[in-house]
Amino acid sequence: SLEAIPGLQTRRGLVRQGFGGPKVQQGSEVTVHAEGRLAATGKVFWNSKEGGDAFRYKAGVGAVIKGWDAGCLGMERGEVRRLEIPCAEGYGANGFKAFNIPAHSDLTFTIECLAIS
Repeated sequence: SLEAIPGLQTRRGLVRQGFGGPKVQQGSEVTVHAEGRLAATGKVFWNSKEGGDAFRYKAGVGAVIKGWDAGCLGMERGEVRRLEIPCAEGYGANGFKAFNIPAHSDLTFTIECLAIS
């Protein structure tokens, strides 16, 4: 089941427990595998495993969309989370043409935390 993230409309849910240890916090360098889908159709617009390269970002500093940034805080290595991100906390009215995400799209991500530093 999914829970609301305090102060946001994005919802998160645990798919698989992590291994314990350090958790993602503001300023962490995080490496993940992720699959993104359009909520309306279920169409996959991005899957890092298919490209072969994991995705790295700095957490909690606005380097990724708001729903993802907040939704991954507190994750630990090995954990898999599902995020349901409304358009206002995703790519909003502009969408994201590089990934064929239309304007005003709600998104669903499955994110696996591979490393935290």
